[in-house]
Amino acid sequence: MKLLNLTQDFRGLAGDILPDNLRFGEIFGKGALKQVPPDQVKHIPLNPRTETYEDLDSRSRSLIKKTIDFFEERGKQQLKEDDHNRTWYQDFLDFQAKEKLFATFLTPSEYGARDARWDTHRNCALNEVLGFYGLAYWYTWQVSILGLGPIWISDNEAVKQRAAKMLKEGGIFAFGLSEKEHGADIYATDMILSPQDDGSFRANGGKYYIGNGNQAALVSVFGRREDTDEYVFFVVESQHENYELVKNVVSSQNYVAEFRLNDYPIREEDILATGQDAWDMALNTINIGKFNLGWASIGISTHAYYEAINHASHRWLFDHYVTDFVHIKRLFTDAYTRLTAMKLFAQRATDYVRAASHEDRRYLLFTPMVKMKVTTQGEEVINELWDVIAAKGFEKNMYFETAVKDIRALPKLEGTVHVNMALILKFMPNYFFNPAEFDEVPPHTEPRNDDFLFNQGATKGLGKTRFHDYQKIYDQFDLPNVNRLQKQIRLLKLMLMTAKPNEEQQKDFDFLLNLGELFSLVVYGQLILENAQIQKLDNALVDQIFDVFVRDFSKYALELAQKPSATALQQRITRRMIQRPAVDHDRQQHVWENYAYAQRDQYEMKD
Repeated sequence: MKLLNLTQDFRGLAGDILPDNLRFGEIFGKGALKQVPPDQVKHIPLNPRTETYEDLDSRSRSLIKKTIDFFEERGKQQLKEDDHNRTWYQDFLDFQAKEKLFATFLTPSEYGARDARWDTHRNCALNEVLGFYGLAYWYTWQVSILGLGPIWISDNEAVKQRAAKMLKEGGIFAFGLSEKEHGADIYATDMILSPQDDGSFRANGGKYYIGNGNQAALVSVFGRREDTDEYVFFVVESQHENYELVKNVVSSQNYVAEFRLNDYPIREEDILATGQDAWDMALNTINIGKFNLGWASIGISTHAYYEAINHASHRWLFDHYVTDFVHIKRLFTDAYTRLTAMKLFAQRATDYVRAASHEDRRYLLFTPMVKMKVTTQGEEVINELWDVIAAKGFEKNMYFETAVKDIRALPKLEGTVHVNMALILKFMPNYFFNPAEFDEVPPHTEPRNDDFLFNQGATKGLGKTRFHDYQKIYDQFDLPNVNRLQKQIRLLKLMLMTAKPNEEQQKDFDFLLNLGELFSLVVYGQLILENAQIQKLDNALVDQIFDVFVRDFSKYALELAQKPSATALQQRITRRMIQRPAVDHDRQQHVWENYAYAQRDQYEMKD
């Protein structure tokens, strides 16, 4: 049956590599592209001044608005001074402690007060806000999430109760995984737990790149037992006399620590897990935590966009405002559509995180996509905006000057882009050629605890994960550039069927990276279309987003065609993937006027 299906697919796809005059013709959008009236335009990027957070319960809404007010009252000047002076953000930590912010958002409901729960939907809202005002504030929240992950995953009730109490007292947390000599190669950990005669242990070894390592109430530490060589997760306190804080390894507001444990006494009740459970705990915590990096990138890029459009639209050069120039309109339009796409994808991925179960593990593809694809798209947004504002982006009083520095960090944290791309490629065969039936996933904005995140189980067998058929949502959008991308996708599938990577190419990660970029665009487009349908977005905006995707797909296809190891057939097919987006000047003008340029003077952080 599978062979028959592939044969039928091949017959449908083969026409895409024939000469134009032998094909039945290309598929374009039918009829005029409908546009919503200006008064019905819906903006996806965050505006802290106007966002109502109506989808949140009253307590969550109040806490996020108080967080926004905290930063707005401090003002941009103080924000920038603290960044330049590398000031530890004690005032923010005092604020979150007073308001029980982390305690409310990061304590599972069974261990916290009435409004406490681990609710990924509202956590993402706070992610975005903290990123919007500065990566430093987001970072202390993020590494607390990582530090708490092993604790909430574990069966150690004593440590869970300690952590809940410390959160209530305003504590922050840390995740002691990476090491100076081994980086993210956790197979080779040199953190050693040595058994003692009385049944306790002594911990010795160092950890590196550990955020919050200076003040963490608890640090979740990964190591191995000296006697059995088994992996182990345990907790330590950063203020203990046997915890040596060596130094801050970065020059920023954050304290990213190198620390050493010197005969640190570990009791049985300090141990979270051993063996395979400890290994799974490490990877499942990263599944929870790395998802947040995309949201930080969304927040940073959004703030930078407001600053750039405000500056450019008021700057008069050569008898014109800067935003009158055609190339400037294109840069802003591309930046706005990329930013909108970033948030649409991350929102929809959140639904799959909240819908996850042992039977539905689609989130394992979508979370590294948020980490890898959304963060690299954030870099693209900043690059496009910087091409507009040029030297202004270096000025010390601009948020943008901080953004261009911070946006670079996100693709490089919690596993590099390359590591996450290698992970994503494992899902490609089943995604394209072995779809399964699933119930439709609705938007999950309800206030509930996401219990499954701390019960993910074994981390093996990723390649067996099944997905729903991506073609169904693509077929529901008869838009010129969605159709154009579909043609490119069919050619990608054809290459995988008739000219798949050979044994040598499968070892050539440079080749695979480009292939992964093409695959990731398919997944990216899928979830964006799903969310666009849910939110009833303007078709003109959706088609403009896919105008960008057609160009991106063409760029990666060209790079793949030019790889030294690309075969003649692979080159032929990838060159056919290079497509020009469907041009519609009315659509472009509509998106420029009602979306990209419409953000002018809508938000500015006061000094």
